[in-house]
Amino acid sequence: MAKVIICADDFAQSAAINAAILALIEKGIVTATSCMTLSPAWRQSAGQLTAGIRARADIGLHLDFTQFSRTIRLPHPQLVLRSLLRLLDASAIRANIRQQLDAFEQATGTPPDYVDGHLHVHQLPVIRHALLTEMQQRYGAMPASQRPWLRISSPPAGSGFKARMIHWLGASALQRAATAAGFRVSPCLLGVYDFQGDMTAYQAHWATWSRQLHQYVHAQGNSLPPVLMCHPSNPENGVDEQDAIANARVIEWQVMQSADFATWLSQADIQAVKGSH
Repeated sequence: MAKVIICADDFAQSAAINAAILALIEKGIVTATSCMTLSPAWRQSAGQLTAGIRARADIGLHLDFTQFSRTIRLPHPQLVLRSLLRLLDASAIRANIRQQLDAFEQATGTPPDYVDGHLHVHQLPVIRHALLTEMQQRYGAMPASQRPWLRISSPPAGSGFKARMIHWLGASALQRAATAAGFRVSPCLLGVYDFQGDMTAYQAHWATWSRQLHQYVHAQGNSLPPVLMCHPSNPENGVDEQDAIANARVIEWQVMQSADFATWLSQADIQAVKGSH
């Protein structure tokens, strides 16, 4: 069996997203979810992360500078450009990261199991240094196996232009720096696509990711399995028309919640696991 961490992003963004993620965790499909702790709905959403849910899935911080942040909120292209030019205020960035980690710990009573970024912002220049500095101060005294791990946004070669751009924006630099600081990292990221197409197209993406996963597992070893990210949302709880990927979220939910999908995972020799295990 090829082990993979199936990670659902954007927990606390909406009730529909929460409902889909929690249902998929209970079904054993999703084994990690990334939380937006600056969302106005975070406190209420955190109450849904019961002991049973946490036993089945890692609960992580989805670092955000583009959607809910009040002190630093920039359109993604502008944030990327300013980070690449080293024009971001490092002290303000770290204060914002501290705010997001504080919100997670205050609501859950624990550190996050892992950290990643909304639109992969956690690996950008300036931000990644501030993040690792804050994590080292908070968690550096913990045994390495108990510290939060970091999701590295490095899709396999051949995953397309979008995937290569995501990697280029800092995946290798974050991986090196995090490893040097004593934090475990995931080796690669699956699940990148253009959010277009119907259920058949999304199922075809999973077939591709399955092949890439098996190729990776046979080629390398790592203390953590690869991560496959997803963004499901249950339309029964409403559809956010302002969400640019609202339709894709519903399609992902329709595919992943079906009994046929769970059967397909087993037939494809894929085992969804927690990274913290």
